[in-house]
Amino acid sequence: MDKELREQIVHCEELAANAHVALNILQYDGWILHFSEGHTGRANSVSVLYPSHLDPDEKIDYCEKQYAAQNLPCVFKLTDGEEDLMDRLVKRGYTDITPSSVMRAEARNIKMPEGDIVLSDLPTEEWLEPYFAFEGFDERHQGIYRRMLDKLCLKAVYAAVKEQGEVVAVASAVEDNGQMLIQNVIVDAAHRGEGYGRAVCTALLAKAAEDGIHTCFLQVLQRNTVARSLYESLGFQHVYNYCYMKKE
Repeated sequence: MDKELREQIVHCEELAANAHVALNILQYDGWILHFSEGHTGRANSVSVLYPSHLDPDEKIDYCEKQYAAQNLPCVFKLTDGEEDLMDRLVKRGYTDITPSSVMRAEARNIKMPEGDIVLSDLPTEEWLEPYFAFEGFDERHQGIYRRMLDKLCLKAVYAAVKEQGEVVAVASAVEDNGQMLIQNVIVDAAHRGEGYGRAVCTALLAKAAEDGIHTCFLQVLQRNTVARSLYESLGFQHVYNYCYMKKE
């Protein structure tokens, strides 16, 4: 793999992990094991980012034991360039789930869209309550997510779009070292297809430009063709793929 692309993958995966902070982590020979009581794949999987020295099969055994001890399935998050490890996992009965794409756009000359848009540097209840409702989080997952937010160290932005006083779309982002990761983009099911997803994403891109951010990233499921088309229309282009590997 091209060295520049590999460096960008590592940087972006670090940004994603720092943006969605696991409750606990365990570092093991270049791999990072994330544990968050089962809330989301990113915060409950093994990241394979850095050079390692131990036998891969020995390491897989170790990870499986650690997740079993937490009563969690062992899940590996693999990016482009990890084909050898993917083959080893497939032989052990793992399958590729939720294949996703990381996309990038330049944040320049973008104006704040019209409409009732609220930006905050804290996750207010006005943002959290509709986010939980749109995602369908029960009380347990709401509690886990709040604890994860408490661990966030990076500068964050929380965006909400309102229509007639009601929040109809939300998204958030984190900033670090001149770059932004946009995440948690979701629109109320009753208002999808009405342009609110574009509005909330554009608001964060405009905020990035205002803050001097030069590059924005986001992650999207490959099967979500509607979201991918939206992001492409906003100037985002594919950078690399990742997937989660989990035993059937």
